[in-house]
Amino acid sequence: MNPIQRRLARRTFLRRTGIGSVALASLLRSEATNAFAAPSAGVSAHQGLLESLHHRPRVKRVIHLCMAGGPSHLETFDYKPELARLDGQLMPPSITAGQPIAQLQGKELKVMGPQHSFQRRGESGLLISEVFPRIGQLADEMCVVKSMHTEQINHDPAHTFFNTGTAISGRPSMGSWVLYGLGSETEDLPGFIVLTSEGGGQSQPISSRQWHSGFLPSRYQGVQMHASGSPVHYVENPGGVTRGQQRDIVDTVSQINGNRNQELNDPEIATRLAGYEMAFRMQASVPELTDMSGETQKAIEMYGCTPGDGSFASNCLLARRLAERGVRFIQLYHRGWDHHGGVKNGVAKTAELVDQGTAALVKDLKQRGMLDETLIVWGGEFGRTPMAQGSGRDHHIKGYSLWMAGGGVRGGTSYGATDEFGYNAVEDKVHVRDFHATMLHMLGIDHNRLTFKFQGLDFRLTGVEPARVVKELLS
Repeated sequence: MNPIQRRLARRTFLRRTGIGSVALASLLRSEATNAFAAPSAGVSAHQGLLESLHHRPRVKRVIHLCMAGGPSHLETFDYKPELARLDGQLMPPSITAGQPIAQLQGKELKVMGPQHSFQRRGESGLLISEVFPRIGQLADEMCVVKSMHTEQINHDPAHTFFNTGTAISGRPSMGSWVLYGLGSETEDLPGFIVLTSEGGGQSQPISSRQWHSGFLPSRYQGVQMHASGSPVHYVENPGGVTRGQQRDIVDTVSQINGNRNQELNDPEIATRLAGYEMAFRMQASVPELTDMSGETQKAIEMYGCTPGDGSFASNCLLARRLAERGVRFIQLYHRGWDHHGGVKNGVAKTAELVDQGTAALVKDLKQRGMLDETLIVWGGEFGRTPMAQGSGRDHHIKGYSLWMAGGGVRGGTSYGATDEFGYNAVEDKVHVRDFHATMLHMLGIDHNRLTFKFQGLDFRLTGVEPARVVKELLS
């Protein structure tokens, strides 16, 4: 057969067998997409680039609980009594003059006091909002970073910045960087998995490029699992096709792709080969993953969910099961923290949807001896303004909060501070790039040494701007 006939025959075979849909389209891209990417010869989908870690790791995996929409730090983890005293008064112009403001630009800026009371929790006495009765029980496990700041004031660019370290679309996400460096501990599931839920406020959309591999080979891309129904579409065998027959199809397709890869040495063809094999293994591993019959009633009640009901709590239970099976990077997005109006009731309602599941996940990991090898990160893409937007708060990037827990984290502490208005991070400031450097450090990676050559440049997650490992967060 000449090359054109061979190409047509190959594509016809894939289309007619149905195996193409099984290969998890989210793992695959066209051969042309990575035309300028350096090949990753010798690096399998299971293994990472690093043959040995740069230093002793504190954790093996990351679970990122992303509160999409920008939770108000002023109603959650950063209590500001001065805001209560000045409620309704004009913000001092010296604080806001020339500062980036989203929807309040040109409006009269009035102070809005905290809409919920705070209580000291745990032996450490961390101040935590009343909207988190169960998360408050984790106070002695948590390190609350109150001096986060970022560079993008709208949702999608801010998510992109937090995930990739830049607002430029098309760069690899932090989960992809971690998987590229370390690989996965499982061959039966993707090493980077994403789950989403929503409720409690305006649900801003989350683009799948937030877990994209960018210019890294697409084997390192995150795979979204669905919170209800079939967790992964098109993994089941087509009707009338046995597992043995499917194995024959996968072997044949792999042989065809292998022949093609010998000609081109294309990392994306290697990704296709790994994708077909992963899809075949997932036909057995995904049903086992989502079969909750082995979970005790006590465990399910602790999470407060009906498994598979699409809730954040159900996703937290699934996250624990994914961690047990060796998934390296797990992201749980909850869309519902965008409160431009009704911030008091909105924060309370959204917090109620995530409070029990979050606390249960941390406690469950701890009682199973897994918390010491897991980094938990809880937070959004930015915070909210101390100025009122009617009954709500606008986007805010100059100072906000997130918290971390797990292996190597200095529990029962807070780090950094915003000013008396909760506007500017003023003490021990932590940039998003600093967070990335610290996360990689906890995984045993020097952020300066994990690079990928693309279009003649050595790229890294933390970019070319200064970034520091915030060792004060670590025990």
